[in-house]
Amino acid sequence: MDWTLALGSLIVGVVVGLTGMGGGALMTPMLVLIFGIDPLTAVSSDLVASMVMKPVGSAVHIRNKSVNWNLVGWLAAGSVPAAFSGVFVLRALGNSENVQNNVKISLGIAFIIAASGLFARSYLRLAERARHRDGRRAADPTEVPTVSSKPVPLILIGVVGGLVVGMTSVGSGSLMIIAIMLLYPRLRANQLVGTDLVQAVPLVAAAAIAHIIFGDFQMSLTAAILVGAIPGAYIGAKLSTRLPGALIRRALAFVLLASALKSLGVDTVITGYILLGVAVLAGPVWMLLRAQQGFPAWPATERRQHAADATAHPPAAATGVEGEQPDVPHGQRV
Repeated sequence: MDWTLALGSLIVGVVVGLTGMGGGALMTPMLVLIFGIDPLTAVSSDLVASMVMKPVGSAVHIRNKSVNWNLVGWLAAGSVPAAFSGVFVLRALGNSENVQNNVKISLGIAFIIAASGLFARSYLRLAERARHRDGRRAADPTEVPTVSSKPVPLILIGVVGGLVVGMTSVGSGSLMIIAIMLLYPRLRANQLVGTDLVQAVPLVAAAAIAHIIFGDFQMSLTAAILVGAIPGAYIGAKLSTRLPGALIRRALAFVLLASALKSLGVDTVITGYILLGVAVLAGPVWMLLRAQQGFPAWPATERRQHAADATAHPPAAATGVEGEQPDVPHGQRV
């Protein structure tokens, strides 16, 4: 048992529990870039570990009846065969050395998509809060909403997501949830997460089985991942109400960008300049986006305003009635 790897997996598990971000977008770059594991081996072992962990979170949402099974069925119709086929696509790309290089390039592209998805998800949450504040958003349904079936878009999302997950292990929790959110904007947050988690179970299982048969799966590596990741996810979930999850997600997007550049073979000096430019520009750009949505540029200013409103008008602040915006937990600020 590699206890150093287990410790790294524990840290990744905590972050996953804190943010709800898919573990593949964090675990795979850690395995490849920090521990020097071959990309195909990292993808194979991470997917098998995810196959064990995914049903745990899914069971909670199934018990809470926050899953839209109609959407799950159509997504799985596209994602399951596509995920299984993703391994064959890798094998068709070349010999063993070429496969590893192609997987590394695919990982770089997937990391960029995942980082972009994190930004898109934060902005969509910000825009939703603005609509709620201005009374432009319809009231949340008290039950799971009835949504019309859109078989073709759902199957296409499943096919694209399945291929990406099968080839890179990234996307089931950081890419497909964005597509579902855009296709069904009226789904409540818990229904969106529940549906995404449950549809990822057969998706990840199909990809994992294909990697066990045709990939480079290593049981010892997977065991070390599970030993750390399972308790880490539990700890992260417990801490999620106390720590600023939005800030952590932005830091993760930065880490994913760095991982993407290294996976794509970008020179270290150029990587440093790119990351420096992103670090300098990210703050002002996000402040501008907040201002465009009518929020104070600094989240701390908004928190002080909410505290002052709660003191001056306790009933309205507590219930969110008469046009007042309900207070947003500190960990959910965007």
